[in-house]
Amino acid sequence: MERVRPAAVSGLFYPGDKAALEAEVGRMLAAAVAAPGAPGPPKALIVPHAGYVYSGPVAASAYRLLKGARGITRVVLLGPVHHTPVRGLALPAADAFVTPLGEVPVDREAAARLEGLPQVTVNGAAHAPEHSLEVQLPFLQHQLGAFRLLPLAVGDATPSEVAECLERVWGGPETLIVVSSDLSHYLPYDVARRVDRETADAILGLKAHAIGHEHACGATPVWGLLQVARRKGLKVDLLDLRNSGDTEGDRDRVVGYGAFALREAA
Repeated sequence: MERVRPAAVSGLFYPGDKAALEAEVGRMLAAAVAAPGAPGPPKALIVPHAGYVYSGPVAASAYRLLKGARGITRVVLLGPVHHTPVRGLALPAADAFVTPLGEVPVDREAAARLEGLPQVTVNGAAHAPEHSLEVQLPFLQHQLGAFRLLPLAVGDATPSEVAECLERVWGGPETLIVVSSDLSHYLPYDVARRVDRETADAILGLKAHAIGHEHACGATPVWGLLQVARRKGLKVDLLDLRNSGDTEGDRDRVVGYGAFALREAA
């Protein structure tokens, strides 16, 4: 088993220098608008995963909610594969993931809870180049300090297969679920705003069936999370909804970004 999964997009999607990365994450969190909803940390987040210059400010509006949330010791992180085809959900082969902010240990105890599920495999090759999970780590490291990570690279899976995994590792207040997904891709600015608003409304209504892969590249893990959220009666707040035309870049072909917080009933 490989010991560490090295950073694949450090210096590309986010600063490769520790001090610069700390400063960039801190700046985005400080600039994030106050989020609606109840106080206290959420049970789950849906956040984007592009380069920080594009989606970082939107992701920060979600990670802002984790300030002071030291009771969270485990993060279950799901994101779509962009490079290596996967049937089902893939665990890493590594013991830890590393960023310029340090190592994050893989939670082997949580991984063991998924043993025996036919949709779960160990696939280091799927994790090696994947940015959808990696770009979330510096935000989590900044806000939580030490925590254990259960990273799942999601490929061709059904909503029920994803939901079954989430149910097994749902845990209590010590466990945060994070789903990594961008929204629409390469539409004109005004079209993207309309399409992304419809997708946001579907997420707010826990309507997984209304979301396709053309609406969200991480639609598969989003489906599974919404299925569990509906069963458990979670409430969803929309924290931010923008696109690359709002943050950086032209408005001819934009990528949509949304940030959502899911909370359990009091």
